[in-house]
Amino acid sequence: MLDFQELWRCLADLDLESWREHLQPLIVERLQDDAHGDFGRWRQTLGELQAVGTGDPQRLRRLLLSLAPWRKGPFDIAGIRIDAEWRSDIKWKRLRSRIAPLQDRAVLDVGCGNGYYALQMHAAGARAVIGIDPTLLYVLQFLAVEHFLPAASVFVLPLRLHELPRPAHAFDTTFSMGVLYHQRSPLEHLRQLRQTLRPGGQLVIETIFMPGEESCACTPTGRYARMRNVWLLPTIRELTTWLLRSGFRDVEIVDQSVTTTEEQRSTEWMTFESLREALNPDDPERTVEGWPAPRRVVAVANAP
Repeated sequence: MLDFQELWRCLADLDLESWREHLQPLIVERLQDDAHGDFGRWRQTLGELQAVGTGDPQRLRRLLLSLAPWRKGPFDIAGIRIDAEWRSDIKWKRLRSRIAPLQDRAVLDVGCGNGYYALQMHAAGARAVIGIDPTLLYVLQFLAVEHFLPAASVFVLPLRLHELPRPAHAFDTTFSMGVLYHQRSPLEHLRQLRQTLRPGGQLVIETIFMPGEESCACTPTGRYARMRNVWLLPTIRELTTWLLRSGFRDVEIVDQSVTTTEEQRSTEWMTFESLREALNPDDPERTVEGWPAPRRVVAVANAP
């Protein structure tokens, strides 16, 4: 399923041969049929997708739909548009011209989901992209997409950031998008991200932020926008402080946006409730819990 030989070759090219001994047993354990109640079904679907090819579009579409929910996209597979919950192409268009060019860079994508952005990074010229995400369905979705849209030296691994050997200091660019607010200790997350970067490497971080000029962070007592695991939502000034205190320099805010129901919504490929249901119907500038509606900021910063 996962091409380990290509993965080890890629890691060797990044001077990370030592990772193999640590990562191989973790990855093998995660990709067992008993790792998740649906994993055996997902693995069977992947095998059928790889066997059917593009000659039977209706069956191909049914198989791709059976790997729902698709959170990030869109993808075009043999004329079939996977219209995911997130119009991730909108975010990528906002982002791609505001970060250091990715040509020939080694990239780590933390919390990469199904690899949508990793494939965009490859298309932008990255020589290698290692994506990590603990959600097994996303790994299978990436393998399904990558079968039809092959991309050399792009991987999605079922791992968390703290499971990578540290310090690596091996990547030219590290992305952490939509991850920071899920961390109980955001400064520890930022320090771990810094340890992945070579000297002068660039962090690209996106997170939900709170409006306001003061330096502070809010902690929802229950849910935020119907999400359970949201721990700290900083103002932009506080995020800048976190980055500096975590050892980064040259912090720059490159994008601010209000998340809209055009960018995040329910579709045939993700039929569960989405952003619309998370907003107060009488005041869409607030969440159903009364918090400011999601606003996202992208910052870049350099490792010393």
